[in-house]
Amino acid sequence: MVEDGKAHPQAEPTVHIDNDRVRVTLWRFAPGAATGWHRHEYDYVIVPLADGRLELIGPGGSRSFADLERGVSYFREAGVEHDVINANPFEYAFVETELKERPAGARE
Repeated sequence: MVEDGKAHPQAEPTVHIDNDRVRVTLWRFAPGAATGWHRHEYDYVIVPLADGRLELIGPGGSRSFADLERGVSYFREAGVEHDVINANPFEYAFVETELKERPAGARE
């Protein structure tokens, strides 16, 4: 994958659970690896597995950094568009849990 003229290895997703309620994916990033541009179709929660820094490329090429702490989760609503790049000199990983729509007729 090429971003801003730089080649990035592909981050490696491993889906652990995928049913009608949630999708749980372990994302592993080699140094400099990226997810590739994507749009989140569901609300989601990220749980970092280590302290580290990710670079986020947003719409229009905006760039920002997120400093994450092991075990400190965060939530984002559906619709987020970005590429996520490991800005660490070491492998980085997090667990992403996507919250799918409740099935029709499901109890609250």
